[in-house]
Amino acid sequence: MTRFNTLIAAMAIGLVASALLAGPAAAQAKPSVSTAEAKVPATKKSGQETQHRLVVQVDSNDPAAMNLALNNAANVDQYYSDRGELVEIEIIMFGPGLHMLRDDTSPVKDRVKSMAESRPSVQFKACGNTQENMSKAEKKKIPLVAQASVVPSGVVRIMELQEQGWSYLRP
Repeated sequence: MTRFNTLIAAMAIGLVASALLAGPAAAQAKPSVSTAEAKVPATKKSGQETQHRLVVQVDSNDPAAMNLALNNAANVDQYYSDRGELVEIEIIMFGPGLHMLRDDTSPVKDRVKSMAESRPSVQFKACGNTQENMSKAEKKKIPLVAQASVVPSGVVRIMELQEQGWSYLRP
């Protein structure tokens, strides 16, 4: 058995032993909220708190991938809407995926506009780093669709949302 396998086996035995020693009361205890989770308050609507949060990554200038991300977001939104449950969805574009939100090159800008109007739980975020780098490379300001908001870094935004318990999807 390699050192790695021995280490993994020891860790597994330790986890099982900890669970057995803690007993059933510990298994039922409600976990405390971490500092990262406490930073983002849940959205409220009619006295309800958001129950589901999804971040969707788009990093490809492929119309099929963009449409798949939009389809996934719409399906998730519709599913929870039909159940009467709240959901927050952020679609974050960076790298070549920023073309999804570019007013001059987006192959899906009509769908983005329509979705933003009909599904307020879906937000569109553009990576500021990517926008700046594209602007330098093309020697012009990169125009974004009106439905987009800019975050300093798309990757950092995804990391922060995951640290706060958001589910992650890369279609």
